[in-house]
Amino acid sequence: MKKNMARLMSEQPLALEEDVFIRPKRLCEFIGQAKVIDKLSMFIKAAKSRDEPLDHTLFCGPPGLGKTTLAGVVAHEMGGELKTTTGPAISRTGDLAAILSSLKAKDVLFIDEIHRLSPQVEEVLYSAMEDFFLNIIIGKGPMARSIKLTLPKFTLIGATTKPTLLSAPLRGRFGIIEQLEYYSTDELAEILVRGASVLEVNLDEEAAMEIAKRSRGTPRIALRLLKRVRDIAEAKKESKVTVAIAKKALDLLGIDDDGIDDQERKLLDVIVNLFDGGPVGLSTLAAAMSEEERTVEEIYEPYLLRNGLIERTRGGRMATRKAYERLGIPYLRDGSLDGDNLTLF
Repeated sequence: MKKNMARLMSEQPLALEEDVFIRPKRLCEFIGQAKVIDKLSMFIKAAKSRDEPLDHTLFCGPPGLGKTTLAGVVAHEMGGELKTTTGPAISRTGDLAAILSSLKAKDVLFIDEIHRLSPQVEEVLYSAMEDFFLNIIIGKGPMARSIKLTLPKFTLIGATTKPTLLSAPLRGRFGIIEQLEYYSTDELAEILVRGASVLEVNLDEEAAMEIAKRSRGTPRIALRLLKRVRDIAEAKKESKVTVAIAKKALDLLGIDDDGIDDQERKLLDVIVNLFDGGPVGLSTLAAAMSEEERTVEEIYEPYLLRNGLIERTRGGRMATRKAYERLGIPYLRDGSLDGDNLTLF
């Protein structure tokens, strides 16, 4: 039973990863997401004045923007403990009952990838969210009986990267729904300076800005790059990470000035040079790159789409004018290449 609970749920203070120590614990320490933080501050203040838990909260947004960190901040501000699990880990209703029965008043249960909960588990969760009780069925057939288990008043915080996959009944039970946005370069630089102090890395401000510019507006990526730059600096026996060292390290990692990596550049190159700019189907593109379709669609494409380097059409993926400019290939208004009779259509 103890091993099963450890698999399903973890308490943040027990984690030993560096990332946990980098994460802020209070709202006033959280960098970025100003609108979300302002609203949460008011909601938490009101809930504490009524001596009630914070209403159930849903954080939406791409990976790495701080959904887990915000859950830990809320737990700390409310004076409870943070219990974490994921949607796929709760495969049975008994798993959910075991987690919920271990909670105390004002604790925060954080479910990452909440859109991946099974329908059976989700239905059991409804009564726990609304009325703070569970109906547990014991036995089978004619001998089966229902037991009502009363739960302490807790806060459920769900995180999802795909809010459209969340069922309407579950979404409707969240009193607070917030969409997290990408971070500015200045905000990421501030996060990097704070992370460097925790990791004991001597990082100058220009180097922080250089790493921030290549971090795609995402703190998780920024801190990951900081650790790799630190490793390279230490390997070269450099006591301080300057902007020159940061540039060399990031170039070595294959991260260009806009945060685009080698595989994404390869995707652009394949569309432009192998398929004359497109359109090209996903399966054909994946085969040309020797990658799985899901890898291309979910890992390589999103950032290129977000930056207007490719577009999805009914006929397939197409490179935009911006992609041609990045690759240094002339692009005519009608879609043809200089010196060629090749066209995009």
